[in-house]
This record gives sequence, structure tokens and C-alpha cells, in this order.
Amino acid sequence: MKIENTKAQMRKGVLEYCILSVLKDEDAYVAEILDTLKDAKLLVVEGTIYPLLTRLKNAGLLSYRWEESSSGPPRKYYGLTDTGKLFLKELTGTWTELQTAVNIVTTQKNKNHE
Repeated sequence: MKIENTKAQMRKGVLEYCILSVLKDEDAYVAEILDTLKDAKLLVVEGTIYPLLTRLKNAGLLSYRWEESSSGPPRKYYGLTDTGKLFLKELTGTWTELQTAVNIVTTQKNKNHE
């Protein structure tokens, strides 16, 4: 089993949650989303993020608007819909529970084998 495959699957599993979290306070365009993810060491390429943004938009979690840019073509800004905000709130609760469970399992000594 290759570690890189497992690491990639783990990242993919939380990418949707991370993107929604990036957009929770303000709208952003793809380059800003990618920069935020990159700063957190969650490397994502454009070929991965565009289909995911489209899927989130089609699910009613994101909306977008075009905004003129002084440094090039208009930019597509993504933001959370009301449904997206509720979805993110649910995911945050689930993430907290999962994080706690994983921490317990990975840090607790197995008392049966002591």
C-alpha cells in the first residue's frame, strides 16, 4: 500500500469541508480559495477545485457572482447560500465529533494488551 494514496484520500475527504469553511465569512474567487488551502498545506490544483465548486453549487450550497477586476478579466466569486451555511454548521459538528473520536482512538493505550 502506498502512503501517498492514503494521504490523498484523507485530504479529499475533508476538502469539501475546508472549502465551505474558507467561504464562511466572505466570498472568494478560485485563486483566493486555492491560496488559503495552500497556506494551510492542503495542496489542491485547479483541475480538482472547479468540479468540486460546481458540485457544491449544483447542490445549492454555493452561489456565485461575476465581479470586474482591474487586473484582468472578471472574476467569479463564490459564497455560501443559506443552505450552505446550515450544511457547514452540521459538518462542523460532525468534524468535531470525528476529531475527538480519532484522537481518543489514536492516543489511548490499548488497556487490553497491557
